[in-house]
Amino acid sequence: MRTLLRDSSVSALVAGLIATLISYAGPLLIIFQVAAVAELPAALLSSWIWAISIGSGVLGIALSYYYKVPVIIAWSAPGSALLLTLLPGLSYAEAVGAYLMTALLLLLLGLTGAFDRLLKLLPPAITAAMLCGILLQFGMAVFGVLPQNPLLVLLMLLAYLLGRRFLTRYAIVLVLLTGLTIALWQGQVDTKLISWQLATVVWTTPVFSLQALLNVSVPLLLVALSGQFMPGMAVLRQAGYPLAASPLLTHSALGSAALAPFGCHGLNLAAITAAICTGKDAHPDPARRYIAGISGGVAYLLLGIFGGTLVALFSAFPRAFIAALAGLALFGAIAGALHSAMAEPKTREAALITLLLTSSGVSLFGLAAAFWGLTAGLLTHVVLTYKQNELTP
Repeated sequence: MRTLLRDSSVSALVAGLIATLISYAGPLLIIFQVAAVAELPAALLSSWIWAISIGSGVLGIALSYYYKVPVIIAWSAPGSALLLTLLPGLSYAEAVGAYLMTALLLLLLGLTGAFDRLLKLLPPAITAAMLCGILLQFGMAVFGVLPQNPLLVLLMLLAYLLGRRFLTRYAIVLVLLTGLTIALWQGQVDTKLISWQLATVVWTTPVFSLQALLNVSVPLLLVALSGQFMPGMAVLRQAGYPLAASPLLTHSALGSAALAPFGCHGLNLAAITAAICTGKDAHPDPARRYIAGISGGVAYLLLGIFGGTLVALFSAFPRAFIAALAGLALFGAIAGALHSAMAEPKTREAALITLLLTSSGVSLFGLAAAFWGLTAGLLTHVVLTYKQNELTP
């Protein structure tokens, strides 16, 4: 506990809070869309939010404290989007069964160490390019929302530049305070929408079916690996944290399995929000950035308990504020990943193809752009570095 208090800092605490805020600002809204399409009752939706929030919070706190690394756990955002088309064709009990089967498959990969062996085969430049491609859209969104509220976005951008010039460690804190101040001054934060309600927790007994396994579990598995765990490990490696992937995969899978009957569709390593907590803006000392993981985990727990208030809370903030905050918080991570991707001439073309395809957002056969970007980058790398005599006996 003394170590925890000693390592605490405002910048790390705020980085964790911002990461959690961004997790709810976008990905959570997808879950509400899924619930509306599948016509889920409010109680099941509330339980779903509670499960993913509590799971993310408990795992994030425990793993960050144990490894002294900012391990950010979140629910599968690509998996949530995938459910928009998959969930309406199943009963809710079958969906819960599919969530559980996905978690067990991930657990098998974690326990056998297969995922670690896969990561060792990936050139660092290509994984950095995949990460850059994922984050790039958030950086561009800063300027994409500029026409919606020029004053708010420009002042947040100015606050970022001044913070980087004079208060590097607290640049994102300054951006957050500036954005909140301007939004409140403009009257764009509708506090009347906010109401406090405790989450409803509902147990659903899983129902297993071959249809759910093939149509939901397998796509969720592939999306979790390609769209979350691989980019998540790339974030940690990019920041200089050489953690093994298998233990993180195993713990995430166990948490997912335990919470599946309450509606959790999958917990995994975060990539986008993790990049906020692993960089110098969170803390100049890499050994003390784990505080951001704990701070974010505590925020998850609190928001999970009051899950019924989340839609109202985030609908109270203007979209331009959330988009600008997320993008500016990721500027450093984008620059670092881009540098790593393009630093080595031998892998530059493969990294470029990975970056472009990943950032395109294309989705084929239910698989995210990150998967196709990684696949294309690896194929390009093989073609450009292949030597015929390597296969000659």
